[in-house]
Amino acid sequence: MSEAGNGGYLKVGSFRLWFVGQRWEWSDEVARMHGYEPGSVVPTTELLLSHKHPDDRAHVQDLLDYTLHSGGSFSSRHRFVDTAGRVHDAIVAGDRMLDDSGAVVGTAGYYIDLTDTFDETRQQVLDTALPDLFENRAAIEQAKGVLMAVYRVSAEQAFGVLQWRSQETNTKLRALAKQLVSEIATLPPPSPDVQREFDHLLLTVHSRIPAERDH
Repeated sequence: MSEAGNGGYLKVGSFRLWFVGQRWEWSDEVARMHGYEPGSVVPTTELLLSHKHPDDRAHVQDLLDYTLHSGGSFSSRHRFVDTAGRVHDAIVAGDRMLDDSGAVVGTAGYYIDLTDTFDETRQQVLDTALPDLFENRAAIEQAKGVLMAVYRVSAEQAFGVLQWRSQETNTKLRALAKQLVSEIATLPPPSPDVQREFDHLLLTVHSRIPAERDH
């Protein structure tokens, strides 16, 4: 199974969906994620939806309908089940696919399989092999925090996503992290409801910290 930049830390595969006829292409990595040998099946909307976890299938269907009608970018955190019955936790992110005239003809993006992404030994190897990354720990930690909040992933998984984009785009991780953090301010502000909920969380979180035990 191919992993991000062949680094062995994050399983990633690509896909394309043409809106006319809902024609799909998926990489060998995405086929294997779902339990198929590359080239053994032709991906379809029905096939992909059949693999979604029953509790997430309606959400993915709604997202697909939105994408087909709006032609916009999307991202989703959901589960799918492979042919062996194993549940995978994944991020699926797609951007607009344009023809030569600039018209939106589909969406193209990535499956990021978060299942069993890291173990302690791999993290130790990463820390030893890439010490220059930690000279810019502040920016990297900020970028990880953004990904953790947006995608609801762990710190290790967020780092894996950053590492994947770094390797995929041949960009230094620290530069990618700094640029991501600098551009967060360009995003729309959270909705008033989300802001109020966070305000409440911030003002009350101290009351839910477990009491420390005396040793």
